[in-house]
Amino acid sequence: MYRASRPIVVLVLVLVLAGCAGRAMVALVPGALGIGQSETVLVASTRVFEDGDWGTERLEGLSFVSFDVNIPPDREPGQVEPVRDRRTPDPATNFLVTRAEALDGASTFRAALQRELATRPSDQREVMVFVHGFNNTFADGLYRTAQIRHDFQIPGVAVHYAWPSAGNALGYAYDRDSALFARDGLETLLREITASGSNRIVLVAHSLGSSVTMEALRQLRIAGRDDVLNRISGVILMSPDLDVDLFRSQAMRIDPLPQPFVIFTSQRDRALRISAAITGQRSRLGNIGTVDDVADLNVTLIDISEFRGGARDGLNHFAAATSPAMIQLLQQVAAVDISLQRDATQNLGILPGTVLTVRNATQIFLQPLTQP
Repeated sequence: MYRASRPIVVLVLVLVLAGCAGRAMVALVPGALGIGQSETVLVASTRVFEDGDWGTERLEGLSFVSFDVNIPPDREPGQVEPVRDRRTPDPATNFLVTRAEALDGASTFRAALQRELATRPSDQREVMVFVHGFNNTFADGLYRTAQIRHDFQIPGVAVHYAWPSAGNALGYAYDRDSALFARDGLETLLREITASGSNRIVLVAHSLGSSVTMEALRQLRIAGRDDVLNRISGVILMSPDLDVDLFRSQAMRIDPLPQPFVIFTSQRDRALRISAAITGQRSRLGNIGTVDDVADLNVTLIDISEFRGGARDGLNHFAAATSPAMIQLLQQVAAVDISLQRDATQNLGILPGTVLTVRNATQIFLQPLTQP
């Protein structure tokens, strides 16, 4: 047997076992309203809706839905415990939907977004768009959007872009193709948000969702849509599953990149090790150890290798959003209001850790407030 194949087989088995638990599902429980805290999430999706749920098949065009998501009171920061059996939802511990409303087309979506923005103070009329990553169901992305908005206390309106992941640990090839399929939908969504009158847009992408995000930004630049790009007041890539050379090519075509442009990386990210092994590389953008490969780009790398993901993040692939220590740190350090401050790249330097500047890029090796 080819010796080098054994570590890859072991890693794939780990990934499969990590995905064997019952998958998250959207559970509508109107009676749960008031038990926890409610977050409104608007969703634009390129998933086909059939048999009462959003599946894995690809939808040409966009569908829009508005949800109220119940954030249960009995949980740790970063933890998302979804319903895995609709017969036994527990509002005290499970993320649930208390309201779901289909929005009939883009104009209805814009109207719903405008209503949500109007409830905010004039200086908080921004939109956070979350783009999920590999191996996500529709519910995974919906609940994670609500969790990020809630735990990081991000002002403004939460919007989730749900692209057609297979929601299967063995569906990596399907998801990589879907990420390319989904770029047009995200571009359209960003145009609709701009048309709604939002002051600013913050893009938060995880894993393979970073590929969707970079491609959409690239397309907007090629199309000359500076009106949209100028509304983007920050891009945050969490554990981006991206080829470094591809990222560089995308970034140079988008140039100038929206600012701040922040990339969370980790040497403990086992999922990205698997992705790198599959593609025959040493690393992906989300686990590069040095800033040198992107030093000519105006980006900030935040190395969170000292942080461990939450209880259900066995591969340490989402520590930026699931680590209670990370959430505690970002809540306490007001300078990391990345989503709202154009000078956040400079302000990030006051975080606990080591700061390294190489040419145009900055790398921060972040340290927990208390060592794990």
